[in-house]
Amino acid sequence: MEGKNRIRKQVWDLLKYKGISRNPHGRIPDFKGSFDAAERLSRTIEWERAGVVFCSPDSAQRPVRRLVLEAGKDLIMPTPRIKDGYLLIEGGLDAEAASTIAGAYRYGSSIRDFPMVDLVVEGSVAVDLQGNRLGKGGGYGDREISELRGQGAIDEDTPIATTVDELQIISRVPVEEHDERINMIVTPLRVIRPLLDDRIPRVI
Repeated sequence: MEGKNRIRKQVWDLLKYKGISRNPHGRIPDFKGSFDAAERLSRTIEWERAGVVFCSPDSAQRPVRRLVLEAGKDLIMPTPRIKDGYLLIEGGLDAEAASTIAGAYRYGSSIRDFPMVDLVVEGSVAVDLQGNRLGKGGGYGDREISELRGQGAIDEDTPIATTVDELQIISRVPVEEHDERINMIVTPLRVIRPLLDDRIPRVI
């Protein structure tokens, strides 16, 4: 969709111009405040209640993966582009190493059937306050969420979060039928919980 590609370029250009991300183009931006956003996520009730966390393999979400493992929670990580499926990394391992892609392959085990997942964290290029999310263009995040739903590993009440910089929150993300929505936006400064019935979002 042309509108989505235009928005991606605008966000990538802005993040690079502002010095928020050094090389964001064509990927989920690795923004400077990614660790602060991960720490803020780790202070939420959704995090506290989670024993199993599903998190994307993007660089921007590596701090989330590290904090998951440091907290003794189990981590499910899709391999890049889902090429080799999904990996389960048990909490309590070497979090610094296992939170990297290479470390996840080393410490993780391949799984086909998901356990129940308590929290999903996806990377994003842009999001809006209605819970619409824009990825880098391959549809991987939507596919991951769809597969979790298809296996019954998540339901309508499962928190689906993204960690982003404030500049990645835009007025409207174009939506297609296959697009999955999120219900938590976490930045270095705040937690936003969009209500999926399009009422005014609750900001904390």
